[in-house]
Amino acid sequence: MSYAIVYSSRTGNTAQLAKAIGEALPREECLCFGAPEPKALEAETVFVGFWTDKGSCDETVAGFLESLTNQRVFLFGTAGFGGAPAYFEQILGRVRQHLGPEVQVVGTFMCQGKMPQAVRDRYEAMEDGPRRTAMLENFDKALSHPDDQDLAQLKAAAEKVR
Repeated sequence: MSYAIVYSSRTGNTAQLAKAIGEALPREECLCFGAPEPKALEAETVFVGFWTDKGSCDETVAGFLESLTNQRVFLFGTAGFGGAPAYFEQILGRVRQHLGPEVQVVGTFMCQGKMPQAVRDRYEAMEDGPRRTAMLENFDKALSHPDDQDLAQLKAAAEKVR
C-alpha cells in the first residue's frame, strides 16, 4: 500500500501525531511526509492531519481535502478542548464536508492538544466565574496532550488501515 502523510500543525501537536503514524507504517511505502502537496495525491491512502480552527480543519487542509479524488483517507487531528468524543465527531463531520463523494474515509483519530500560553492568559483575563474556571481547567488538562496513550492509540488505528 502506498501512502502519504500530510498535515498542518500550528503548535506542533498534529506534527507529533504525523510522526507517530510514520513510525507505525513501513517507510518504504511512504510517498511523502509533511505539508500538503500534489505528490500525496498519487498515494492509495492519504493520512491527513489538521489542527482545529473554528470547529473544523484549517484552510490549508480544507483546500487539500477538496483536491482529493478517489483516495482512501485517514483523518487525524488535535483540538484544544477534549474529553468528549461527541465534540470530536462534530469536528470530524465538518472536516468530512471537504471531501468529494469518491473519497473513502478509512479511519479517523482525534485527541486533545496543548495550547499556547497566550490562550491561558486570555482565559485568566476573563470575568471570574464557572466558565472561566472550566476554561482554565481544560487548558491545564490539555498540557500533557498528545500523550503516550494518545500516540499508541493512533499508531494502532493507523496500522489497521494497512
